[in-house]
Amino acid sequence: METNRVTKSANDGKLVKDEDIISIETSTDSAQSSDVAQLVSFLIDETEYAVDILVVNEILRYPEITRLPNTPKFIRGVINLRGNVIPVVDVRLRFGFSKGSITDLTRIIVVDTGGKQIGLLVDNVYQVVRIPTANIDPPSEIITGVSEEFISGIGRFNDRLIILLKMSYLIFLEDKVGAKEVSSLNSDNQ
Repeated sequence: METNRVTKSANDGKLVKDEDIISIETSTDSAQSSDVAQLVSFLIDETEYAVDILVVNEILRYPEITRLPNTPKFIRGVINLRGNVIPVVDVRLRFGFSKGSITDLTRIIVVDTGGKQIGLLVDNVYQVVRIPTANIDPPSEIITGVSEEFISGIGRFNDRLIILLKMSYLIFLEDKVGAKEVSSLNSDNQ
């Protein structure tokens, strides 16, 4: 009979099961392989996007979001995640799409970007994919303007195309007010 031990994580002192530690170490090692990119894919307006798995802290069901006055429309508000105040960016609005409805599949992907935690509101987290780097193309020269600032590449996975996003530009490119707002929210939280 196999027993599950619970140990303290060396990094933050939280209790974790041994099997969780193994799976995290395994996925981190494989994500750092130079031949394969490991990504968390999600849907926005029926298009598949992805971010590097190494920047993803966790994925949450849609929680209560507190709206803040005088913030850009793409900043949905803030959430309280275990005592940390995290700004939430509505990726649909950030990309210029219409506001989507909240469903049972709506998720917030908490990511680290520039040493700060940000929540990305997405329609649906799809899956973790491993794409050989040979199957990732740089953005086309045809793509110009703001779109090229968001996109780091286009991945070919089976019969699908997955748009790989640049996290730093996704959050901070628009207006300086929005960037300052997200930065100050995280600074207040430290």
